[in-house]
Amino acid sequence: MTIVRYRIIFYIFSGILFVASIAAIAGYGMHYGIDFTGGALIEAGFLKDRPAIDTIRTALLNAGFPEARVQAAGERDVLVRIRTLDAAGHERALSAIAGSPTPGTVLMEKRFDSIGPTIGAELRRKAYVAIALVLALILIFISWAFRQVSRPISSWKYAVTAIIALAHDVFLPAGMFAVLGHFYGVEADALFITALLTVLGFSVHDTIVVFDRIRENLHKTPGEKFDAIVGRSVTETIGRSVATSFTVVLVTAALFWFGAEVTRYFALTLLVGVVVGTYSSIFLASPLLVTWNLWSEKRAAR
Repeated sequence: MTIVRYRIIFYIFSGILFVASIAAIAGYGMHYGIDFTGGALIEAGFLKDRPAIDTIRTALLNAGFPEARVQAAGERDVLVRIRTLDAAGHERALSAIAGSPTPGTVLMEKRFDSIGPTIGAELRRKAYVAIALVLALILIFISWAFRQVSRPISSWKYAVTAIIALAHDVFLPAGMFAVLGHFYGVEADALFITALLTVLGFSVHDTIVVFDRIRENLHKTPGEKFDAIVGRSVTETIGRSVATSFTVVLVTAALFWFGAEVTRYFALTLLVGVVVGTYSSIFLASPLLVTWNLWSEKRAAR
């Protein structure tokens, strides 16, 4: 009952984070990677010791690539992202990375990917469509799965509250990325979209676990007040939700701190998304059902 009783506090806290995330996205915008804007990616491995990343970055700057982003990968490899790169620029970039006019004697190019701006824009559009489609399918699925639970809350209201919680789970990591992109140049790439879709799946699973327990308790105690049933259902499932999320947090935290540089922000998105998703399933989605039911009862009593 305590969680349901103090739901207004949770709404205010969630609302502040949600508004702050929207403001960050609107104010700073998303710093998209070459996956969504077009550009080139060079992965190269040094035959001997890799120079300092700042040294490579300075060499690329002097070679005419001020926008180049350099990341370490493993012990000797390096990832370089450049917005525009033609054939001559490709050779010039390799020489700058190697610090030698004959880059083949210093490093081995392992990968070179080039994406045009048109294709990048198309990928960005498809990424947004994918997220919207997932949300729509979740809405339909929950409405269908809870179709036999029509009292006191209709099945579609379970779906709508779940979507509200999922929107909260998507915008908070996105807002974080907008801030990181503005101040630290962190790019939102295909891995970022993959992480968001993973967070959606994990979060809706947590929410459905709570909703399913509410459905069971509605059948067991049909005369009990709805807010009491929701509060008891959350209490019965909170231990499982927190324990499951904690194990995922441990894994993603380890991946963030000790994993490869290229997957660091993918792991960070998952880490934040899992924490936010667990919070919303317990403290946002279920209390919203209670608030909606109380509002409906007051409206019907008028």
